[in-house]
Amino acid sequence: MDRQFIHSNKSLKERRRELRKNQTIQEKALWKYLRKEFLNARFQRQHSIGTYIVDFYCAKKRLIIEIDGAGHTESDAKLYDKDRTKYFEDQGMNVIRFWNYEIDTNIEKVISIIQKYI
Repeated sequence: MDRQFIHSNKSLKERRRELRKNQTIQEKALWKYLRKEFLNARFQRQHSIGTYIVDFYCAKKRLIIEIDGAGHTESDAKLYDKDRTKYFEDQGMNVIRFWNYEIDTNIEKVISIIQKYI
């Protein structure tokens, strides 16, 4: 397995900055928990790995957190997400996904699940 991949791709810098400026309500809510060292794990938001930008990334735990909205239910989006997840897993990373409504309705449960990975 080739473990060569690029973090913080310079060609994606402006896009990452734009995504940070225009976070969703759910990303803002989760970032309040993750922004400081969360259980001795530092998270970055809108971090690029290869040609992809992930919502949150913890290098120490090789953990990616993605928050998905309604657009992720479309068949093309499902295939794209599946390919992304496989790419990250092939690099030895774990990917956990949450739906927007999970953040909205039970963020404590979301935090509990993240804690299990950390």
